Amino acid sequence: MLITTPVVSREAVVAACPPVPEERRTVTVLFVDIVGSTRLVERLDPEDLRALQRAYFGTVASVLRRWRGVVEKYVGDAVMALFGASASDGFDAYRAVRAGLDIQAALDRRRPGGVRLRVRVGVATGEVLLDLAGARDGGHGAASGAVITTAARLQEHAPPGGVVVCPVTRDAVAGLVEQRPLATMTLAGKSLPLDVWRVTGTAGRRPARHRAPLVGRRRELATAAEEVTAALRQRRPRWISLVGPPGSGRSRLLHEVIRAVSQVDGVPVLRRVAYCPPYPAGELAPLADLLRTRAEAPRPLPGVAVDGPGGGALAAFLAAPHDDTAAARAVVACREALLGLAADAPVVVAVDDLDRAAPALRRFLRQLHVAASDRGLPLAVVTTYGSGSADPLPAPGTRRIPLRPLSPLETGRLLRHLLGHTGRPAALAARLLPLAGGNPAVATAYALTDPADEPAGVPSAARRLVDARLDRLDGTHRAVLMAAAARGGPVAAATVEAMLGWPAGRATPALRALAAAGLLRPVAPGGWTVEPLVARVAAHRLSRAVRADFARRLRAASGVGDIGAMADGERVAARAGVRTVGAAVPPGVAGGGRAAARTAGAGAGRHPARVPEDTAAGFAPGAGTGVPARDPDERELCPLGAGRSRRSGGGARPAPGPPDRSGVLRAVPGPSWAGPATAGDLAAWPGWRTVPLPGAAARPERAGHARRRAEPGGYATGLAA
Repeated sequence: MLITTPVVSREAVVAACPPVPEERRTVTVLFVDIVGSTRLVERLDPEDLRALQRAYFGTVASVLRRWRGVVEKYVGDAVMALFGASASDGFDAYRAVRAGLDIQAALDRRRPGGVRLRVRVGVATGEVLLDLAGARDGGHGAASGAVITTAARLQEHAPPGGVVVCPVTRDAVAGLVEQRPLATMTLAGKSLPLDVWRVTGTAGRRPARHRAPLVGRRRELATAAEEVTAALRQRRPRWISLVGPPGSGRSRLLHEVIRAVSQVDGVPVLRRVAYCPPYPAGELAPLADLLRTRAEAPRPLPGVAVDGPGGGALAAFLAAPHDDTAAARAVVACREALLGLAADAPVVVAVDDLDRAAPALRRFLRQLHVAASDRGLPLAVVTTYGSGSADPLPAPGTRRIPLRPLSPLETGRLLRHLLGHTGRPAALAARLLPLAGGNPAVATAYALTDPADEPAGVPSAARRLVDARLDRLDGTHRAVLMAAAARGGPVAAATVEAMLGWPAGRATPALRALAAAGLLRPVAPGGWTVEPLVARVAAHRLSRAVRADFARRLRAASGVGDIGAMADGERVAARAGVRTVGAAVPPGVAGGGRAAARTAGAGAGRHPARVPEDTAAGFAPGAGTGVPARDPDERELCPLGAGRSRRSGGGARPAPGPPDRSGVLRAVPGPSWAGPATAGDLAAWPGWRTVPLPGAAARPERAGHARRRAEPGGYATGLAA
């Protein structure tokens, strides 16, 4: 029996790894173990036991591969697998739960050696530090984190033949699987009891619940409704596609469209709606919903005959929609049934999330549209799919309606409504506005949940969307994005290349590609900034070791080269009014440029940003992303507000460089700039003197001081010692 999964040629694997060798990631961990394995071992012959173990491990591994899980280790008869380790699609928890259910079913069917194996499955979701090489190739010990222990403890408390999940997993798969709560459990090593749910199967179609009014989609709604109405009135079938990224409100808009077209010329419209779940169990299973009165009942809708030609195949398909063989036999009967409905009354066929559907369902809809066009029937097909998917019907009679991001005004309206609904202060909308990025799902996640205890300070629903976007990038582009996010604020291509140890010119194409993908944007010639929400998630993924390596390379580059050329794009961007975090420092000043200023609300007289003392070159956790540093060794940087005296003699004239908008750094007479620094750095610089800042008398034990260099070209930095 295998104990570990060794990685062959570790050096070759590491050499082929992306520039960032390890990441902090949110993954789902599955633990499966045999019930009563000790008694089984004692009563079986060693040869029979070996055959049984091979069949068991082979069955489990086969199911895990099908659901894209990575076996991290074997421990006795237990198997631990990771989902979302090598790449996340936003449905990692769902794939893990489905794998657990399929493992139970596969072992019941197979019964290796005539023995019925009962297993327990525990599934937990949480943050780990991941060795990317090990995760890709199934290396033992590739992941480290408390969630691994949680999954193992859940497995111990699962009933035989059951799959139990933690609260985080439960929220991630809500609406996709059937769950029922179990008793609150106290797990070994956990200080607090844990709510546990048991998964009993996949969920059927349920009407969506919308918690907010439709905001910012009036134009799209009117266009789609007009297209549907024209198709039904003129008896010229059309295909209307509502296209947008995840979270853009495609499903909500589809719901509003079919509600808006309730009748045409006084004739009621028949509305048939199907939903494509992620990883459908049957290729044509969603088609059954189009032929039923409701998703839960196997009874066909009025007007669909099951006793005519093909009626037997249709009845068999409605009774077992996940059976691909029965579905293939009923395709013609299903198409004729829908066309028969359209011959009697206008029909709208709506299919949500068509990009998840199997090719067989897309072919069916295409054939339905063509047949209705040939017969001149009042039928319209309305679908939704992701903006990165190919149009399923690139033919005449197709109307593609893109869903644009909400404007700041529209996003603010949505946030204020949701915040008021939950009893939270409406003033939070201003702080959440840049993080929402015009995405209704992200705005809803921030407004309805408090992300204070979430990784990176991002709600889990929003982070799943960002993780999926990041993992669609290759290692090179993801490394560039992470370096830019860690640097904070505007960043130049030369800075990214210094952080990654790349030759000049290599980062620019990647930055342009990331801008085309909507993950960052150019702010001035030579300067780039990461979108706020993406920056939070990407910066949080970096481990302390990787962040320190970035800082070391940047210090080395600034010590041997011209730092002015490296930061030129950052200066240009700052002149354009963009906040600058972690600006370059004069060569030879060790540890300069340390900052983690808040992206919103950091200014004169406001609460200062917190920065770890051992963080260099602006690489505080979440620098420039609004994420507070959580390093145990911290100091506070006090902004120097307008009107604070420098006591240097003579007024401070404007510096030739751009002012620092974050409030952490103030220019003093002279041509130079520098980022804020720690007490140890300032004390080590010769020619500087200490003066108290205004308000220092209120905190004599931690008096703030400003250090000023005597000669021109000095700097002033507020510091809480």
